[in-house]
Amino acid sequence: MHTMGVHSFKSSFSLLRAECYVWMRELHVKVIIFLSPHICLKLFYTKVQIINLGSMANQEQLKILRRGAKVWDEWKRKNSVAIDLSGANLSNANLRRADLSNANLRRADLSNANLSEAYLNGVHLGEAYLRKANLSWADLRGAYLIGADLIEASLSVARLNGADLRRAYLIGAHLMGADLREADLREANLHEADLRRADLREANLREANLREADLKRAYLIGANLGEADLRRADLREADLREANLCGANLVETTLERTDLTDCKIYGISAWNVKIEGARQKDLVITPENEPIITVDNLEVAQFIYLLLHNEKIRDVIDTIAKKAVLILGRFLPQKRKVVLNALRSELRNRGFLPIVFDFDFVNPSTKDFTDTIRILAGMSLFVIVDVTNPKSSPLEMQTTVPEYMTPFVPLIQEGEEPFSMFRDFHIKYKQWVLAPLKYDSPEGLMAVFDKDIIEPALQMHQWLLAEKAAEFPPRGSFAHCG
Repeated sequence: MHTMGVHSFKSSFSLLRAECYVWMRELHVKVIIFLSPHICLKLFYTKVQIINLGSMANQEQLKILRRGAKVWDEWKRKNSVAIDLSGANLSNANLRRADLSNANLRRADLSNANLSEAYLNGVHLGEAYLRKANLSWADLRGAYLIGADLIEASLSVARLNGADLRRAYLIGAHLMGADLREADLREANLHEADLRRADLREANLREANLREADLKRAYLIGANLGEADLRRADLREADLREANLCGANLVETTLERTDLTDCKIYGISAWNVKIEGARQKDLVITPENEPIITVDNLEVAQFIYLLLHNEKIRDVIDTIAKKAVLILGRFLPQKRKVVLNALRSELRNRGFLPIVFDFDFVNPSTKDFTDTIRILAGMSLFVIVDVTNPKSSPLEMQTTVPEYMTPFVPLIQEGEEPFSMFRDFHIKYKQWVLAPLKYDSPEGLMAVFDKDIIEPALQMHQWLLAEKAAEFPPRGSFAHCG
């Protein structure tokens, strides 16, 4: 216990000393002495006293304001003085349409207050407590709201253009239709905030928390959303043209019918994004200090950038394209595993990359796996398919072979017959489906591995490449009329 107490004291003192150093820098005081615990405590109490003195509202002004907006506005017109209501307790006050422009309301308690349609342009509301306050239709242009607590506050159709809302707490706040053009919302917490149809053009939302926020049809043209958290946010039909999304978290974000034209998306994290119908054009995938490279698909942007800048990934793709061989079939019971292991071993010995898809380990209740086979077959140099078991692969071959001109090498153990449609299948696609190779044992199969499997598959691969090239000759080879 004693040791824990010492550690706790050291930790608390370290934080206190750090706070004192920061405050001294804010006051432009050069610290040339080591701050002992005694000095730190004196500085801390001095700061608290200064803050408390600076948060004392003008009691005469506060008394007039509490008499209502009409009395307040009349008094203000007659008295051109600085309004100091800092630290005032105005919770539940009815200040509808009150003119509090340029007033000092720093750290004031305005929770549940009615400030709808109030004139608050240029007001100082830094660290003010505005939880559940009604600020709908209020004029907050250029207002200072750094660190303000606006949790569940109503700011619908409020004018907040140019307002400073850095590090403000807007969790669950209602900002539907609000004007936030050029507002500073860096590091603001907008978790589950309602920003439908809000105007956020040129707003700075860098590192803002917009998790699960509702941004449907919001205007975010030219907005800075760098490193913002947009997980599970709803941006359906929002306009993000020329927005900066560099480093943003877009996991499970809804972007259906969203306009992403000319967005900067370097470093984004985009997983399971709902993006149907979105306009994806000229998405910039490179940082500012590199030549501009654009793509037209958000989901492949990360891959394209890695492909361009990661030599290992390029090597992997090159390896797959030149060396991958897909093996399809059923390899149970155990004696069939001997065939599979022999095929894998011989392919590896020859520098190929075997990819095995064993149907015996596929759960019928899982998602249809034919798409997986299509992808793997399309990436492979050739495919070896064991059709010894009649249930092995008829469906997968029917859905794969017609789509890809990839050499297929069928194998079948002596005494067995392939599935009934295989003969017609081979005749129809004989240009890239070889005749089935019969084998009596794994050893017998390996004896003819090069002559009857590798060499015919590679020859067919080269022939198919030549055929594809012949189908699409260079433009220069076309005869010109006249």
